[in-house]
Amino acid sequence: MHNSTDAKASPERTIMEAIVRRRTICAEYNGGEMLLAPHRMFTRHGDLFVSALNLRKNWRSEEERRLGHFKLDGLSNAALTADEFEPLPANENCLPRETDQEVLSVYA
Repeated sequence: MHNSTDAKASPERTIMEAIVRRRTICAEYNGGEMLLAPHRMFTRHGDLFVSALNLRKNWRSEEERRLGHFKLDGLSNAALTADEFEPLPANENCLPRETDQEVLSVYA
């Protein structure tokens, strides 16, 4: 079985595993460390993106929480954690643009 802490694991593979297993990831994005609950991977103009809930962001309320969209090229040092997450309701998680193409989703 693949060990997600393996240095050879690409950010794409780590995020796909996290989506399938509903596990959080730690990653660096634009110089800052984030704890993300990835819900969906999609392509836009040939580039890969992930829609994820930033669990370290201070939300004013549970109802305010929403997914951010992160370009995979900007993510580094992505590592699967042991922590599981409960996905946001499916009706609150659609592709950001009509032209985006879904690759993988927690809602499959």
